[in-house]
Amino acid sequence: MNTTTRIHTDHGTTKRLGDWTAEKHSEVKARYGSVVIDLRSPLIDGDDDIVVHADLDHAMVKLLVPDDAVIDQSELEWTGRGRVKDFTRQAGAAGRVIRLTGAVKSGEFRIHRGGIAILSALFSREFVEDARQANREGRTPTLIDPANAPR
Repeated sequence: MNTTTRIHTDHGTTKRLGDWTAEKHSEVKARYGSVVIDLRSPLIDGDDDIVVHADLDHAMVKLLVPDDAVIDQSELEWTGRGRVKDFTRQAGAAGRVIRLTGAVKSGEFRIHRGGIAILSALFSREFVEDARQANREGRTPTLIDPANAPR
């Protein structure tokens, strides 16, 4: 059974970092805002594609993905300006497929891989809270690498 995780933002910023879900389907609706989604979690298991369905209006979605992830943007419909920025795309990557679907009106997707994804997670308020909690519990912060999450 596939359930869908819904993320909505309007004139704001929403971040989902670390082990925030085990679902493979996300629905993002953003208007004049930004959304950061961490898809590096080992909780998202299996061989199926990860699907991010977007309804963006002058918005930006930043995806934190593993180094070997394959981004499929063929099902996105564009109105106005916009693009998928994936500067460190791996030629011949054979990892997990992340399919981007839906409609984008003057918006963009930014793909952060590897070290850039780690830095994006590090420079957030969520990381500071996670680091403080990890220090109290004597463990490693999980937002650097969600694979370090205590199970």
